[in-house]
Amino acid sequence: MDRGSAGKVSARLFMAALLAVATGPAGNALERLDFSVTGAPKDLEAELRSASVLIASEKAGKGTAQEVFADARAEYSNLLNALYARGYYSGVIHILIDGKEAAAISPLKTPSAIKTVKVVVEPGPAFRFSKTKIAPLAAGTKLPKGFAIGEAAESGVILDAVTAGVLGWRKQGNAKAKVASQSLTADHAKSTLSADISLAPGPKLRFGRLKVEGLQRMRESRVRAIAGLPEGQVYRPRDMDTAMSRLRRTGVFKSTVLVEDDAITSPDILGVTAKLVEEKLRRYTFGAEIASADGLSLNGEWLHRNLFGGAERLTLSGSITNIGAQGNGTDYTLGVNLARPATFDADTTAKVGVELGKLQEVDFDADYFSTSFGLDHVFSDSLTGSVSLSYDYARVTDVTGRTTFRAVSVPIGLIWDRRDSKTDPTRNIYASAEVKPFLGFGLTDSGVRATLDLRGYKALGAARRLVLAGRVQLGAVLGAGLAGTPREDLFYSGGAGTVRGQPYQSLGVDVLRDSSGATYTTGGKSFVGGSLEARVKVSQSFGVVGFFDVGRVDAGGFFSDGSLQSGAGLGIRYATPVGPIRLDVAAPVSGTTGSGVQIYVGLGQAF
Repeated sequence: MDRGSAGKVSARLFMAALLAVATGPAGNALERLDFSVTGAPKDLEAELRSASVLIASEKAGKGTAQEVFADARAEYSNLLNALYARGYYSGVIHILIDGKEAAAISPLKTPSAIKTVKVVVEPGPAFRFSKTKIAPLAAGTKLPKGFAIGEAAESGVILDAVTAGVLGWRKQGNAKAKVASQSLTADHAKSTLSADISLAPGPKLRFGRLKVEGLQRMRESRVRAIAGLPEGQVYRPRDMDTAMSRLRRTGVFKSTVLVEDDAITSPDILGVTAKLVEEKLRRYTFGAEIASADGLSLNGEWLHRNLFGGAERLTLSGSITNIGAQGNGTDYTLGVNLARPATFDADTTAKVGVELGKLQEVDFDADYFSTSFGLDHVFSDSLTGSVSLSYDYARVTDVTGRTTFRAVSVPIGLIWDRRDSKTDPTRNIYASAEVKPFLGFGLTDSGVRATLDLRGYKALGAARRLVLAGRVQLGAVLGAGLAGTPREDLFYSGGAGTVRGQPYQSLGVDVLRDSSGATYTTGGKSFVGGSLEARVKVSQSFGVVGFFDVGRVDAGGFFSDGSLQSGAGLGIRYATPVGPIRLDVAAPVSGTTGSGVQIYVGLGQAF
C-alpha cells in the first residue's frame, strides 16, 4: 500500500469514528416492556395500549437504545392525550427506563443500552362537566349531545363543540369565525371540568374572483367555469366543497386544493385560490372477464383528458366479448366519445358519441351503428341524471331472414347511488332507472322501453364481516310489437349479469316461425330478475359468497306467457386496491336452458 492510499484509509477510519461518537452506540435491543394501568375500566386500558408509542414500536421490531429512549419521551404526551380524550384529567404517568424516570434523563445522555421499560398509568377519576358555555352561536347550530353539564368531560367533545360553533357561523357566511377566548378549569377535588368558550364570528363575506395556480395546459377561464364558485355571492362552505368536487370529477387534475385568503379584501370580499396539479394527458386501460359458458371478454380504452385545454375528454374504446362462448359467436364493438364538462352550467356535461359493432348471438346476428348527443347533470353527490338524442341502426339476420331496424330515441335516466363503495359496497342502496321513447322507421315500431335496477346492502355484526346484498331488475317494452322492436331493446336472461349458472342469454321467448308450427327464439318484451348474496369476510384479503339468482322473460306483459330460470352457487373474493377479484361457481336450480357448472371470473362484486 502506498502512502497516498494509507492516508485515504486513515481519513475514512477517522470519519467513521467521529460519526460513531456523534451518534452514540447502537445499543442493545429492549429485553422487556411492562405496561400496566391501575384502577381503569378495560375499554380505557385498551385505548391507552392502542395509543402507546412503545407498544407500537415493539410490534414493529424497533429496539435500539436510541429508538426506545425517543419513544419513551414521546409516550407521555400520547398517553396524556388518550386520558384527556376520555375525560381523565388527574392521571399520573410513570415511564421508567431501567428504573429511572424517562423525563428526568437528559437527551444528551442517551443510555447506551436499555434492558427494561416499565410504563405505569394511574388514570384517577373520570371528570364531568360542571359548566358548558360556548357563545355566541349562529341560528340553527347544533352542539354535540355530550357537551352538557353532568356528561363525561371528554376533550374530543369540547373540540366537536368548538368545531360546530365555528362551522355554524361559517355556514351563515362568516368565513373568518374563530375562537376568541377559552377557559377550561379542572376542579380536581370535585372531579369536574368547567368549559367557557367565546367565539368571534367576524363579518359576513362574499366570494371574490377565483384565482388559479399551477396550470400547464388548462385554460384559466375553463377552470373558473368548471368550479362554478359563485363570485359576488355570500360565502358558503358547501360552495367550496362543490367546487372541489366539480374540479376533481373532470379527471384532469392530480391534486386539487382551494385555499381561502388570510386577509379580507375591502369591503367584504374573501379571495379563494385554486392550487392545481394536472394529471398526465393520456391514460390506457385494459380489462378482462371470463366465464366457462360465456367465454372470454376483453376490453380496452384510450383516454385523452384535456383535448382542447378545457377538460374535454376524448375516449376511444373497444371490446371483444364471448370469445369461445358456447352456442354463440364473438361480439365486437368500437366506440368514440367526446365529453365537455361545464356546458350550460357547472354541473352539466355535454357528450357526443358514435358506436358500431357486430353481434353474433344464439338466435341472431346483427351489424349495428349508433350515434348520440346528450347531457349529463349532477344534482348532488348521490343523484345524477342524463338525457340524450340517439339514432340507432341495426341489420339483423335470423331464421326469418334479414330485417333492418332504424329508430330515433330519447333515453332519459336517473341514478341514485348511496353506496359506500362502487366496487365492494357494504351499506345503503343503489337505484338506476331509464325511460327510452323511440320512434321507428320502416318495419321498426315505435314505443317506450323502461328499465329499473335496485340494489341494497346491509352489513351485520359488530365486526361487519357479514354483508347481505340484494338486487331486483325490471324491464319492459310498451307500445311496440315483438317483431317490430329493435333486437337490442328486447330482454334475455342468463349469464353473469342476470342468472349465474345459466348460459348467457339462454332464456328468451319462443315465437311461431310460420304456419307449420315451427318456432324460433327471440328476446322478450318484459323481464324480472332478482339476486341474493351473503358475503362473508374471512380475513383482510379473502371472502366467501353464497348466492341465488332468478330471472323470467315474457313475450308480453309481466308474468303473462313466459318462463323462469334460476341458478345458485358459491364464490371467492380476493381484495385488491381497485376492488375484489371475483370467482363464482354456479349451477342451474330450475329451468330447462342449461346444465352443468358455470364459472365466472371478474373484478368487483357481481352487483
